[in-house]
Amino acid sequence: MTRVKRSIHARKKRRATLALTKGFRGEAHSNYKRAKEALMKADAYAYRDRRNRKRDFRRLWITRINAAARSNGMSYSQLMHGLSLAGVEVDRKMLADIAVRDADTFRRFAELAREASSA
Repeated sequence: MTRVKRSIHARKKRRATLALTKGFRGEAHSNYKRAKEALMKADAYAYRDRRNRKRDFRRLWITRINAAARSNGMSYSQLMHGLSLAGVEVDRKMLADIAVRDADTFRRFAELAREASSA
């Protein structure tokens, strides 16, 4: 079997890893072995947290909607149930944005939900 000389490709691989770990603390940005371990851990966290970000934002939206709904005299669940009965198809992201930026419009949504749930 022929001999494979790895020096150029090995150095290129190590240089790429060290470039990706620029800004890491301690030896994790200068020592190849530590940098490779830190990079694998960072990639695992990034993969996990891309999914967790969706959960976190949904929780934030629900918290904001609940606070605005309670200032209008109803709970989050009553508001969402009333809006579904009224046939309003506004998602939680938009509803939370309305709650933060435009209290008057949100109050109208709350009134609509109250009327639909009482009828």
